[in-house]
Formats: sequence, C-alpha cells, structure tokens
Amino acid sequence: MSFKKLLQSLKDNLKRQGIESPNALQKEILSKIKGGASLFVIAPKNSGKTTSIVISVINHLKEAFEDAPRALIFVKDKQEALELAEIFNIYKRGTDLRVYCAYEEHNLELQREELYLGTDIVIATPKRLNRIFYLNGINLNKLQMCIIDDADFLFRNNHFAEVTRTPESIGRCQYLVFTDNYDMRFERWRESFMNLAQIINFKG
Repeated sequence: MSFKKLLQSLKDNLKRQGIESPNALQKEILSKIKGGASLFVIAPKNSGKTTSIVISVINHLKEAFEDAPRALIFVKDKQEALELAEIFNIYKRGTDLRVYCAYEEHNLELQREELYLGTDIVIATPKRLNRIFYLNGINLNKLQMCIIDDADFLFRNNHFAEVTRTPESIGRCQYLVFTDNYDMRFERWRESFMNLAQIINFKG
C-alpha cells in the first residue's frame, strides 16, 4: 500500500519526519491491516514495526468518537508506553484523536477517572489494563483493534496470561501481534481468538 491512500494529515506528518514512502515491511503489511486482517508480524528490530502500528491505527480511527477506546495497544512497561504515546502525538497532529497511557506507576483511581472522560487509543501494560477493567474502569465493547507491540516481553512476569484474558471480554476485533521472534506459545491464540490470523515472516 502506498501512502497515497492515507489520511492527508497523516501523510503530511510523515513527510515532516522525512518519510515519503513506505519501507519494505510497510509495503507488505499496511494494506493487509487496512483490510482488517489479523496478523502475527515477525520482523527484526528497526524494520518499522512500531511506525506501522501508529500509521495503521491513526489511518483507521481518523478522528475522535464517543468515549470508549477503539484501539488498545499492549506494551512492556511505563517507558515503552510513554515513548509510543509520543510517537502517536507526532503523527496524529491535525486530528483530534485522544491517546491515554495506563501503567503501574500511576494512581489507579485517577486512571479510572481519566479514562472515564473518553479516549480513542489506550496504550497499556497488561497488568494495569486488567486491574482497570476488572474495576469497571474501562469499556472494551467498542474495541476495533487490539495490538501487542514488541510481543517478546509477554513471556516474562505472567504477561502472556494477562493479555490472553482480554479477548474474553471483547467482541469481534482485529488482532495485531508484532514480535522479533515467533514463539510456539502463540499457537494457543491461533487456536482460539486468532484462528484466522496470517503469519508474516519478514526477513528484511
């Protein structure tokens, strides 16, 4: 997919960052994501996985809508959440999309109150997302995209189990898993909520 089909403000923001055309990974996956496919994207570091997430989410959501989030992105920790939010803030300029970060080092009750005010994109650590959800602090019924960035972290500190709980609470959704290495434990997801997912093994 070329950038010609992207939201104009997104194209402008990419151009300001010196990005005028998709790289090799983006040429392979952006059209599939736009078409609604669920994917496991296996690609080396610095191949453009995170930028692909940002482009896809902004281009899909386009503008703020109601209060419940439509995109949920799981990340490893607070630092990863804040760094990803900053990338979103650069590329979503010209839109009114709202981004919210949820992580352990922030007051839980305050996060619930802030989420209640409305957001479009939630970037969260698995443990904190589940705590907020089970306290009825977030509505996942409108979720359209559920994404895991740099998914290798899932196999430490019980994160895999935390993320696996999420699909039990949402309806039909597009799932995107970005990882440096495919782990056979992902087959559990392919057998349940990601049974139609494509595996994209990008060598670079």
